[in-house]
Amino acid sequence: MNAAAFQAFGPSHQAVLVLTLTCLVLLAVLRGWHPTSARVLEKALGTALLLAWPISTYGHWQGGTLSLENALPCHFCDVAAISGGIALWTRHRLACEIVYFFGMAGTLQGLLTPNLKVDYPDARFFAFFLIHSGVVLAALHIVSAMHCPPRAGAVQRMFGITMLYAVVAAGVNATLGTNYGFLCHKPEAASLMDHLGPWPWYVASLIALCVLFYTVLNVPFWLLRALSEKKSAFIRPGPEC
Repeated sequence: MNAAAFQAFGPSHQAVLVLTLTCLVLLAVLRGWHPTSARVLEKALGTALLLAWPISTYGHWQGGTLSLENALPCHFCDVAAISGGIALWTRHRLACEIVYFFGMAGTLQGLLTPNLKVDYPDARFFAFFLIHSGVVLAALHIVSAMHCPPRAGAVQRMFGITMLYAVVAAGVNATLGTNYGFLCHKPEAASLMDHLGPWPWYVASLIALCVLFYTVLNVPFWLLRALSEKKSAFIRPGPEC
């Protein structure tokens, strides 16, 4: 039996959004109430994100849609998912930064405007939202409840990593005729890219938006660092008389 067509903000999509927000709140509360249990769930989520690519590949194979376009972990969200899994297991600071910035600047867009054709209970539905909901959940949990915020210089580092990703994805696309990173054409579903002009100009617009989004996402942590430095300077004892 063929799966029903997915509808953005339909019942299944709304359920996923509510579940994602609920999990975010519950995991944060659990970390304060019972850190050991929270750590087990964090590692479970990390494992799920590391397995998201093979699960997605299996879903496409089972649904008869497996192709070069989705067989490799070369989409922006795939990088975010792998980084999120590493961050949840190891608290590696660069992995924490990648999942936060990639997740909130890119994967969140996919969660809100999914480029998805099949609905619940198709395996591809679960694989898609495992990546997109899981990345957003991990990104927010890591920088808040796990206390692993972006470090100084994070925006510059992330811009460099984004450019490296774009070069690698473009090379894969040129070799295999794929569209990883949506660098060759826009997604079929309505998205922010629809307002950024035709190809190749929307790619340049995406780069500019990345800088803007990364900067905005970094502002709260920049302010916290600045306040912390001022507080440290204020309470630092002066020279003895």
